[in-house]
Amino acid sequence: VQLQAFGGGVVQAGDSLTLSCAASGRTFRVNAGGWFRQLPGKEREFVAAVSWSGTIRSYADSVKGRFIISRDNAKNTVNLQMHSLKPEDTAVYFCAVSLRGVATEALNYDFWGQGTLVTVSS
Repeated sequence: VQLQAFGGGVVQAGDSLTLSCAASGRTFRVNAGGWFRQLPGKEREFVAAVSWSGTIRSYADSVKGRFIISRDNAKNTVNLQMHSLKPEDTAVYFCAVSLRGVATEALNYDFWGQGTLVTVSS
């Protein structure tokens, strides 16, 4: 499975931004997609995950109520709508897919895309 992430950029606090992750290859094996973020020198942090059917979603407490994760079957993407962005949301965001199911730990994800940088200025 190959993943390509799009949509990072520089925004101001309070703005919205949408990240997309396009999946290709043997995606029939995939059971869930997720987004993680990472700052230099820190561990990769779970942000949100969605089952490949789109029916089950999980969010980190820090983004609950502000971020929405979704699946687009037609485009085979995992999308992350980010609203009310805060400077502490600044990070490199990574998309990943799991052959197992929705999970919050990075070790449960089998394929990773390249990161996309999101910078939120105050």
